[in-house]
Amino acid sequence: MPRYFIEVAYKGTNYSGFQIQQNANSIQAEIEKALRIFFKQRFNLTGSSRTDAGVHALQNFFHFDVDESLIASQKQGDLQGAIYNLNAILPWDISINNLLPVTENAHCRYDAMEREYTYYVYRKKAPFLWDRAYYFPYRLNLDILTTVADIVPRHRDFTSFSKRSTQVDNFLCTINKSTWLEENDTLVYTVCGNRFLRGMVRGLVGTMLKAGREIINEEQFESVFKALDCTRADFSAPARGLFLKHIKYPSTVFLL
Repeated sequence: MPRYFIEVAYKGTNYSGFQIQQNANSIQAEIEKALRIFFKQRFNLTGSSRTDAGVHALQNFFHFDVDESLIASQKQGDLQGAIYNLNAILPWDISINNLLPVTENAHCRYDAMEREYTYYVYRKKAPFLWDRAYYFPYRLNLDILTTVADIVPRHRDFTSFSKRSTQVDNFLCTINKSTWLEENDTLVYTVCGNRFLRGMVRGLVGTMLKAGREIINEEQFESVFKALDCTRADFSAPARGLFLKHIKYPSTVFLL
């Protein structure tokens, strides 16, 4: 059967997370419902990157297989019509941005080469940022923030920055970029890597903010990595400041 990637964006405030779960609404549940209404058939979506409750995404992906007869009329010129109709069914805070035909073995999770997250921190009260950034009205040493961000890509084992009860067989990640930038009154942390563990970005942000406040020094920040103990990291950075920004795939998975 033909396989498609669904590119989605969403504001995660009103959802229990990305992946479908019992007794709570999720991004996946809403999109599966929209597909069922439009195609008049049930679908089981496979997700690319799980995001926790309250986390947002500028780009995330699902994949699904669809019967040839259902998609026969949806040539590339008509896919925009399908996207329009699906978005009309979805709630305002979830959008489908693209339907992409891919090879039959393409996997939106395992074929991803790189993921990029951003985390937003604001330090002056701003009513329109409260659900999309972390209000942190404390003095921060930006030089120290930059220094500890540079430490992150030197490490591979992120056991200390993974929350408990995660279903992974290892804690190894390759981080290609880790930077803090100041944009007006907002601090933006950007991190890119091949994979991320449960709570990892929020753990990094919370622990780096402790360094920025000079509660811990650079050596103590690095010692958190070496401890291989998640109780040493600070996971207090709230979900609302975190955005999954971009997922990169090899061009060979796409048919068009």
